[in-house]
Amino acid sequence: MAFRFRQGDYVEVTSDEDGFQGAYYTAKVVKPLTSQNQYLVQYQTLLTDDESSMLREAVDAIHVRPLPPAIRALEFRAWDEVDVYANDGWWVGRVVGGKEGMYEVFFDCYECSIWYGVDELRIHQEWEYGRWVISDYHKCTRLV
Repeated sequence: MAFRFRQGDYVEVTSDEDGFQGAYYTAKVVKPLTSQNQYLVQYQTLLTDDESSMLREAVDAIHVRPLPPAIRALEFRAWDEVDVYANDGWWVGRVVGGKEGMYEVFFDCYECSIWYGVDELRIHQEWEYGRWVISDYHKCTRLV
């Protein structure tokens, strides 16, 4: 059974479009489009092409999930799966290095790594069968 969202719910939306794979954007449900199994959403950080208003679009229900619960992490370990806040959204990556509160994160989709501060990272969680699941990679060795 699919998770149902109502008008006014805050959600995260992902996409299969080039340049947006591996990213989640915060949006508000404007209304469910039940006949098409979609939602009309308004993004909280993405603007229209002319930058005059927040972007609204119809998205397939399969690309919509609830906002993940906040889990505060003071440090990350090698191979932790994380979300990085960059370019107005959360991008999935993996920690590959760390030093003095900075972490090098590798992005599989783009085959590159970039350094980020701890405040730009969150623990990656997947929405599976109606519940949040954290990767098992959080059992690896602590980075110094």
